Amino acid sequence: PPGSPLVVLGGPAMLIGLGGGAASSMATGTSDADLDFASVQRANPEMERRCQEVIDRCWALGERNPILFIHDVGAGGLSNALPELVHDSGRGGRFELRAVPNDEPGMSPMEIWSNEAQERYVMAVQADRLPLFKAICDRERCPYALVGEATDDEHLLLGDGQFDNNPIDLPMSLLFGKPPRMLREVRHRTFHKPELDFSGVELHEAAFRVLRLPTVANKTFLISIGDRSVTGQVTRDQMVGPWQVPVADLAVTLADYLGYAGEAMAIGERTPLALVDAAASARMAVGEVITNLAAAAIDKLGDIKLSANWMAPAGHPGEDARLYEMVEEVGMNLCPALGIAIPVGKDSMSMKTVWEQDGNRREVTAPLSLIVSGFATVSDVRKTLTPQLRGDRGDSDLLLVDLGKGANRLGASALAQVYGQLGHRGPDLNDPDALKRYFAVIQELNRDGLLLAYHDRSDGGLFVTLCEMAFAGRCGLVVDLDDLGEADLEVLFNEELGAVIQVLHQDTDLVLKLLHDAGLGRQCHVIARIDPGGTLDFRRSGRSVFTATRIELQQAWSETTREMQALRDHPECAWEEYERIADDRDPGMQVELTFDLAADPAAPMIATGVRPPLAVLREQGVNGQIEMAYAFHRAGFNSVDVHMSDIIEGRVSLDRFKGLVACGGFSYGDVLGAGEGWAKSILFNSRARDQFAAFFQRADSFALGVCNGCQMFSNLHELIPGSSHWPRFVRNRSEQFEARFVTVGVEPSQSILLQGMAGSRLPIAVAHGEGRAEFRDPTHQQRSQPGIALRYLENSGEVTERYPANPNGSPEGIAGLTSEDGRVTIMMPHPERVVRSVQNSWHPDDWGEEGPWLRLFRNARVWVA
Repeated sequence: PPGSPLVVLGGPAMLIGLGGGAASSMATGTSDADLDFASVQRANPEMERRCQEVIDRCWALGERNPILFIHDVGAGGLSNALPELVHDSGRGGRFELRAVPNDEPGMSPMEIWSNEAQERYVMAVQADRLPLFKAICDRERCPYALVGEATDDEHLLLGDGQFDNNPIDLPMSLLFGKPPRMLREVRHRTFHKPELDFSGVELHEAAFRVLRLPTVANKTFLISIGDRSVTGQVTRDQMVGPWQVPVADLAVTLADYLGYAGEAMAIGERTPLALVDAAASARMAVGEVITNLAAAAIDKLGDIKLSANWMAPAGHPGEDARLYEMVEEVGMNLCPALGIAIPVGKDSMSMKTVWEQDGNRREVTAPLSLIVSGFATVSDVRKTLTPQLRGDRGDSDLLLVDLGKGANRLGASALAQVYGQLGHRGPDLNDPDALKRYFAVIQELNRDGLLLAYHDRSDGGLFVTLCEMAFAGRCGLVVDLDDLGEADLEVLFNEELGAVIQVLHQDTDLVLKLLHDAGLGRQCHVIARIDPGGTLDFRRSGRSVFTATRIELQQAWSETTREMQALRDHPECAWEEYERIADDRDPGMQVELTFDLAADPAAPMIATGVRPPLAVLREQGVNGQIEMAYAFHRAGFNSVDVHMSDIIEGRVSLDRFKGLVACGGFSYGDVLGAGEGWAKSILFNSRARDQFAAFFQRADSFALGVCNGCQMFSNLHELIPGSSHWPRFVRNRSEQFEARFVTVGVEPSQSILLQGMAGSRLPIAVAHGEGRAEFRDPTHQQRSQPGIALRYLENSGEVTERYPANPNGSPEGIAGLTSEDGRVTIMMPHPERVVRSVQNSWHPDDWGEEGPWLRLFRNARVWVA
């Protein structure tokens, strides 16, 4: 409505990103260095966290939500976001430039109005709910400013109190007028593409070259530095199976904490193929998304939606015509044929840079490419298939479903790349209807429980597909190539669409019949069986054409990630992880429970309906409070959101709570040390210090600190009785953030949360950069022994300091400790993220709904009673 307050939420204006909108609109190669440098962005993720908390608090109010309309600040900064905010409502706006929060007062009016400082939103707030909105912002310590109001007349007026003038005073129609349509005249440009020549190429050398190619190789060095368990709603991440091998085809998340519905996401790209055939590259990118997403339980193909990211060096000879060809093929032909929509996308049209060096013109041009992201709702996340071969389910067969129909085209393949070639005949999606039938029949086979494993064929071809399945299953294979074509290289390294599925031998005939009934019978081949001896043996007419051990192949596949880790992180850690591959005695994760997983000791208390209040404590930057609240709620508590600002301002008192849990995240960005900034906000504030000291002194209170909360509690040892033996937590030995799924052993201790669990070996998620326990001296470490509650274990069950089973290098494998009376427990791993079986990256088949870590939270409820 007219008169609505207009607000900027988030960080202050800064002289960054000022050239972003201009640089992204420049014709290829015409930008200059100053503009490029002025386009550089700077992120502030903790500010983004605070903004998100404000937004979440607002929408959670339902009908009382104070936000009427919201818009993110991107290209062009406020100069774009604020006018669009009011224009989209058919309004104008009056704004005051000097009301904009600003960290650099020397900026000109244009710079204040147009800079692209990140982590900001603009929004219209309901006038009578503005005090409520301000209170929420204050609680979350999130900066905000009232910068204007909406007007009935569609006019934009920007006042500047500093100079007492109006830098902008114009009708909205001038700003949002319709520009003339652009006309580009483009022509195809052909170039000679010689035939592939693999004469003299030996199969053994080709195989190992392909495995080491970065697009094919193990990417743990990238995966393990990102938190993949936060929210407790991740059910399928990259790491697969009890040996945690990064070969998953897709990501799957849960929609909530109660059911099994969720969402699947996957990516498809065939960028090198665009050099050979632009339209084929686009078709294959879409096809790869579908063969990836087929591993999830998706009701129908039409449920998939796509996001298309087009990248091209606009203006480069021939590229515009090829781009038109790709867009037309995907948007006008393929997706309509598949019944799939592309509701959102992005383009980057400046994929070329030009400069002069020593008087010579230099240029780098990125080829035309399409990256497709696909997403769909999932009916049951428990039915997600993985590439892990199952050698423990009885005799089985591996089947290839070849959607390339035997074409075996090698153009732009990984094999061609490792020999410096391109070729001119690449893979293609020639039959969209066959892809539709394929997706439907894979879903049917999955629903009927006929599939043990699934892995689509993409970079590296069938050879890499089979290798990765063997890596995940820690086994060998005997592969028969007779039915797939006469040329070994073409059969093993073509990257046509398709997949390998594992089925029980007793079900093979039924599966083949169902595939035949779907019109795919001629594209299906029984190609392999598991070899428990650990050798991959590829045969023709009963004679081996390629043989290597799983260890040799997996180490070659992992050399690239080892070298990247050794350069970036602690080299010893990189080698320790690499050397594990050669341990054929590694049994994978082993679970051992000393308690009944089905038992619920808190059930009688929950049945009373009494829910003791529990404070879920967070500070700015904390991001794990929701899953923590759920875990305690499920165990019978009333989880109450408590921000540190609530305590410091006196809005909340800890004396009303039976329990207190400090959650994980990055308080104060951890720039003040692991949890130390959070602890000092308590120790150096008299009200907060008195509140926490009184809480810990009470005999009827308990507390849990996890991850950042563990680090924070360890710095409060002077307030916590019986915690003088606790260490502080410092930078991981790997010198890197570590997100892993590891095994811990529960030690006999006084911890009230771990009663009845001693002797158990349990998988658990970890995600931290500073989790290494550091003691003052050996005497201090020795005194800590009775208070050690959790230790990191090898898969063999031994306490370990070896990476990555011990992800931070803590001495004696220390993962958690407790106070002398057991009322306060601290730990670096995240039990709250794995209380349900489906939240675990891997778990034994016989687990039901509940994971064993739920026992920890139920123990708390029993103790309170």
